[in-house]
Amino acid sequence: MSLCYSYTPNYFSIEDILVTQERIPSKFLVNVPKLGKLNPSAEENDIKQGTALDLPFWLADPLSFARHPLISIELPRVYKEAYREILKADATAVDLHKLGLYFYELGLYVKRLDPRREVEAILLHTFRSRFKELMDFADDVVCDPVKQNRLDMFERTLFQKAHFSRMQLKSWLNNSEMRLEAATMVINHKKRKRIDVDDLF
Repeated sequence: MSLCYSYTPNYFSIEDILVTQERIPSKFLVNVPKLGKLNPSAEENDIKQGTALDLPFWLADPLSFARHPLISIELPRVYKEAYREILKADATAVDLHKLGLYFYELGLYVKRLDPRREVEAILLHTFRSRFKELMDFADDVVCDPVKQNRLDMFERTLFQKAHFSRMQLKSWLNNSEMRLEAATMVINHKKRKRIDVDDLF
């Protein structure tokens, strides 16, 4: 599946389904009858007003943004200020896999919960900081599994595609019988430079 589906809400995208399965902190604003089973610690059949639960995003989002919201939702902890400061300090040292399998993609969903747009900024900063290291890692012939385990799913997809392309290029350079020659434009440029220098003397 192409990378574009990874960031696009799409009914047939397995990645999108997995992203929206991630749970986010929610608080019920009203009493909800017959849904006590959503709270494993409750003994009653109803959910009481003020009950705090972690609900999957696909369920929490429509309940919180309806005309009459049933719940209020907040940013998952990995996008809150404490974690943002860690990522600002050195994003390359962070194990994104531990923070969440779909760090970037879930961040794109929940960024609207942050009116100051700091979540959006930290997503961009984290990706920019880690991209060069990710591409350098993809150039290695032998892949270190410890490094791979620190990547979230989007970074792993990028790494796999980059590493495969790099290995194909190396194989072609080693096995190709075609002789690489300088482009005509480069040859003519060198000749022109030589002539210009000769004219000076």
